[in-house]
Amino acid sequence: MNRSIRTSLSAALFSALLLASISPRCTASEARETPMVRAVKRAKPGVANIHSKKTAFAGDSLFSTRKGREVNGMGTGIVIDPRGYILTNHHVVNGVDSLRVTLEDGASFDAKVISFDRKHDLAVIKIKSSRSLTTVPMGTSSDLMLGETVIAIGNAFGYEHTVTAGIISSLSRDVEVNEKQSYEGLLQTDASINPGNSGGPLINLDGEVVGVNVAIRAGAQRIGFAIPIDEARRITAELLSVEQLNHHYHGLQAKDHKSAELREMIVSAAQSGSPAEKAGFKKGDVVIKAAEVDVIDRADFERALLGRSVSDAIEVVVRRDDETSTLSLTLSELGSKRISAKKTTATVVSSKRSVESVGESWKTFGFRLTPLPKSERQLVGDQYRGGLRITAVRPDSPAARNGIRSGDILVGLHIWETVNHENISYVIDHPQLTSFDPLKFYIIRGSETLFGYLHLAR
Repeated sequence: MNRSIRTSLSAALFSALLLASISPRCTASEARETPMVRAVKRAKPGVANIHSKKTAFAGDSLFSTRKGREVNGMGTGIVIDPRGYILTNHHVVNGVDSLRVTLEDGASFDAKVISFDRKHDLAVIKIKSSRSLTTVPMGTSSDLMLGETVIAIGNAFGYEHTVTAGIISSLSRDVEVNEKQSYEGLLQTDASINPGNSGGPLINLDGEVVGVNVAIRAGAQRIGFAIPIDEARRITAELLSVEQLNHHYHGLQAKDHKSAELREMIVSAAQSGSPAEKAGFKKGDVVIKAAEVDVIDRADFERALLGRSVSDAIEVVVRRDDETSTLSLTLSELGSKRISAKKTTATVVSSKRSVESVGESWKTFGFRLTPLPKSERQLVGDQYRGGLRITAVRPDSPAARNGIRSGDILVGLHIWETVNHENISYVIDHPQLTSFDPLKFYIIRGSETLFGYLHLAR
């Protein structure tokens, strides 16, 4: 009897020891796969490592004695579209001779810069791939909390896909890097952000991008900065604009609304006579989908239209009065002739108002203008009726920040020609001027017609 009991006890003890040795292994993987690990797994496939080559000539601040030396650079990018569009910092790609992008699986591609915004230090580059790329899920910076856990993924010191973690230390910091580059409203984090991290994602525990890593505090430890993703997406919408990249026009004006509960693009207006008006867009429409792309903001809408021809009928799903409907949008060509055709409709403008516009253009845009004399009309070519010569540019004004120079000839603002001061008055007095921000401008410089965007709000 005692022997039987001892045998049973021994078997039970052996089973208990066996289970003890096995159970921790079964639960360890669950314990180890923390929310942070899952977040990295979700975001990492859409992170691109960027390597660049640049030739530094004599006179460059870092290599003044090494004429013609080839310099290798590094940075990080965020895949924002399966067709190969990648968001990064402008300073990562500025002045480079070549770019090479490596994805998580080791695939490597040549890349080219397709658009950039120097002031906000953002750029979009593109690679050509035969397969659809994985994008990084987009979050919002509108509901970030002090102390919230965040993760940086990037090409730190050339070590690809390096992962570091920390918290949000501040929600808004103004940072001056040097005399030429400063930032407003940056996120501050103690997650390690090193050279090479620039342009990479700062993600939350859901694996969503909440910031674009941009800078570190020299001489300090664990003080890094990132552009809030909501601000970055606002600029991305301009960088991906079909007007800028494809020279197509839709005429839809919209605002992004983002909160913890909701992210959506709301139509504010459809310009008169535009493709958007013809398609039936109304103020207050919420755009849900465009060309099979789910839309949460203007950046999504613009990228959905990229590559579409003017003959394509693009299906756009909108929500209006709690009901969904599908509109058909057909883009039109955006050419210099469209500006001259869109004359301002202000039929009567007093000479006093015209004089006032001289001072207001200086205040609003940051340039002084004078009508182009008849003897110089040939400078604008046959496609324009005339223009206004820029005689002065105010330092640190919207005009100065966007590269406009004294001597340039202004031939258009938004969709209107600028032949005289009355045209400028019309634009300044327009009730929807703020909805045009950033305001597109067209100038002639030498033999080139150039365009850009005036950021009026600051």
